[in-house]
Amino acid sequence: MTHNYRGRIAPSPTGYLHLGHARTFWFAMERARSEKGILIYREEDLDSNRCRKEYSEAAIEDLDWFGCEWQEGPDKAGMKQPYRQSERMPIFLKAWKQLKEQGLIYPCEKSRKEIRTASENIQNTDLEPIYPEAWRPSSDVADNIDSPEGYNWRFKVPLDRKIDFHDENLGPCQFYSGKDFGDFLVWRKDGIPSYELAVVVDDIAMEISEVVRGEDLLISTARQILIYEALGATPPRFYHAPLVVDSSGDRLSKTYKSMSLRELKQAGHSPEDLRTSEAWWSGIEDSLET
Repeated sequence: MTHNYRGRIAPSPTGYLHLGHARTFWFAMERARSEKGILIYREEDLDSNRCRKEYSEAAIEDLDWFGCEWQEGPDKAGMKQPYRQSERMPIFLKAWKQLKEQGLIYPCEKSRKEIRTASENIQNTDLEPIYPEAWRPSSDVADNIDSPEGYNWRFKVPLDRKIDFHDENLGPCQFYSGKDFGDFLVWRKDGIPSYELAVVVDDIAMEISEVVRGEDLLISTARQILIYEALGATPPRFYHAPLVVDSSGDRLSKTYKSMSLRELKQAGHSPEDLRTSEAWWSGIEDSLET
C-alpha cells in the first residue's frame, strides 16, 4: 500500500512533555490517520547540553499513556530507536555545504546583544532583532572555510520579499523577509545545526508531506520556506495548532516548569479526560493545587 501522507511528531528530550505537546502531537496523529497515512516519531536531540536520556524515555512512555500512535520510530516499549537528529549529522553537513557553495550563508561573529542593540526593533522586544545588512561580510569570506564549526552561520535572506503560504488551520499567512525577520542562524558555533536547518533537512529526507506544530512556530515557516527553496525542495503543507495556555493566559513551557503529562497522570487525570477537555486545561490547574 502506498502512503501519500507522511507526518511527524518531533519531541525534544530537554524536559518532560506537557499537555501542550500532547495536544499538538494528537492533532498530528489524527491528521495522519484521517489521510490513512504514516506518522513518524523523530527525536530532536541536537543540544547535548540540555537533552537527557531520561526525558527521551519518558516522552515515549508518556505519549503511549496519552494514546498517541505512530508507524515509524520507536515501538511502544522503546525498543526500536527513534530517528535521532544527533545521529544524522552527515546530512546536515551536506546541506550546510550546499548553502555555502551557493553563497547563501556566511559566518557571523556578532553576539545577540550586539544584534539587538543595532536592531531597529530595539524599542519593541516583541519583534525579532533584524541583523543589519551592513554587517554582512563580503561574498568570498567563506570560500576558504571547509567546516561550519567555530562560527555562527547565518542565512542571507532576500530583502523585503513577501513570503506567503496557506496554513491548513489559520488560512493565508504572509511575512516579509528583512522586516518580520532577518538573517537567521543555520549553524551554531558550538558545532550543531540550528532548528531551522535541521528540521528542513530531516523533513525533506523523511518525505514529510505535512508539518503539524504549534502556532508559536508560525514565523519559522517563512524562514524554512527559504531553506526549502535553496535546497531545491518543495515545502510540505503546514498546520499550526493553537497553543494550550495556563490560567494566566501564558503558553505552557518546559522552561517555566508547566505541569507535565506525568504530573497530570499522578494527579489522577485520565488520558480520555484530558483529550476531551474542551479547553485542554480548564480546571486542571486548580485541581492540582487543591
